[in-house]
Amino acid sequence: MSLHGEGKGAPGPPADQSATSDHVTNPRVTLREATLVWAKIGLMSFGGPAGQIALMHRILVDEKRWIDETRFLHALNFCMLLPGPEAQQLATYVGWIMHRIRGGLIAGTLFVLPGFLVILGLSFLYVTSGDLPFVHGVFVGLKAAVIVIVLQAVIRIGRRSLRSAGALLLAAVAFLAMFVWKVPFPAVILVAAVTGALMSRVPTHATADVDEPSGQAEPASAGAGYVVRCIAVFGALWLAPTVIVLATLGPDDVFSNIALFFSKMAVVTFGGAYAVLAYVSQEAVLTYHWLAPGEMIDGLALAETTPGPLILVTEFVGFVAAWRNPGALSPALAGVFGGALTTWVTFVPSFLWIFAGAPYIERLRHNRELAAALSGVTAAVVGVIVNLALWFSIHALFSEVTHNRIAGAVLELPVVQSFRTSSVLITLIAAVLVFRLNASLTTTLLVTGTLGAATFIL
Repeated sequence: MSLHGEGKGAPGPPADQSATSDHVTNPRVTLREATLVWAKIGLMSFGGPAGQIALMHRILVDEKRWIDETRFLHALNFCMLLPGPEAQQLATYVGWIMHRIRGGLIAGTLFVLPGFLVILGLSFLYVTSGDLPFVHGVFVGLKAAVIVIVLQAVIRIGRRSLRSAGALLLAAVAFLAMFVWKVPFPAVILVAAVTGALMSRVPTHATADVDEPSGQAEPASAGAGYVVRCIAVFGALWLAPTVIVLATLGPDDVFSNIALFFSKMAVVTFGGAYAVLAYVSQEAVLTYHWLAPGEMIDGLALAETTPGPLILVTEFVGFVAAWRNPGALSPALAGVFGGALTTWVTFVPSFLWIFAGAPYIERLRHNRELAAALSGVTAAVVGVIVNLALWFSIHALFSEVTHNRIAGAVLELPVVQSFRTSSVLITLIAAVLVFRLNASLTTTLLVTGTLGAATFIL
């Protein structure tokens, strides 16, 4: 499937216009209108990366028609290749397309801010009140809705990107590679990109390009000076807190460890949210001893069922680590600072990757082989989302899971007798709401959360 397409709308900015300007690429959308929509997306972005990408696709492509299918998938392909939270990076990329730096900052920040505040409050309740039965019941209901949201994401994205037998085969291979053989995500994406480039040499009429809607102009060109400015400004914003903490508290302080570890994580963690979580879990539990294994799972549950990127679980880790090692601060103040510091060094690099790379990546839409390579990535991403959906369903609907080694493969399978009846029933209700009644995401989450709480009380 080719992802390039000639824009047929209004002419782009003058050649000498800086890419850092706030020129609106779609004159039909004001910055104020876009800000309100980004705030809505930030408040509704439940369900992890798969559900969040599906939500943005539904609002930005299907409902608002602010960006077309081709450009959305092209942006998604690029973000999937970057370290860090791909859903937040996708929001930043689309915000940049529409309103440049200012739009990208607004979109990326609003995508994270609601979840950051919610996780901050829940982390405080977690360390002060322990297990909260009522909240636990709400989470059971929300997890059921998330399963259906992710399933909807698979159907929507797969319907649009798996338009050939080759793309379908790529998706299937990607799923099996990750679910059965635990192949690292970067390896899956690399093979998919090479395969997509090779497939572009095979003539086909099944994947015609999608024209961009009128009014969507080409991005302004970016020179070396623009890239240098991006690196200087956002690099300084990213690293300044770490330098200050190290200089003030020394390398052995918990805040220094938090700043250094999560800064490193922002650079080396390719492979999507779940790959990042595996790395964070290992280091936070085994290396730094900030949390116990069960507490890491609790943090993941908070992040799974609250708005914002799934990787906001790192905020929970930073909060708890600082709460337990407050130094001269009160535990509450230390926890807030630890959570905020973690979030800052985790997400600020995403703005750097997008703002410095997006102008060049946009040009690839007109390069057939490179665009085809990214199309291969798109197909593989469908398989990746199926893997995430199945992983999440197994852990949400069953209380026991076994790991079976068969002919070199490692199959993570549920113990059938351990299925959670209430979770299964609420999941079926969520499926009816979404697929039969076309209920909104907000309505679905409200109903399933209430049912979860009621079931727990009863």
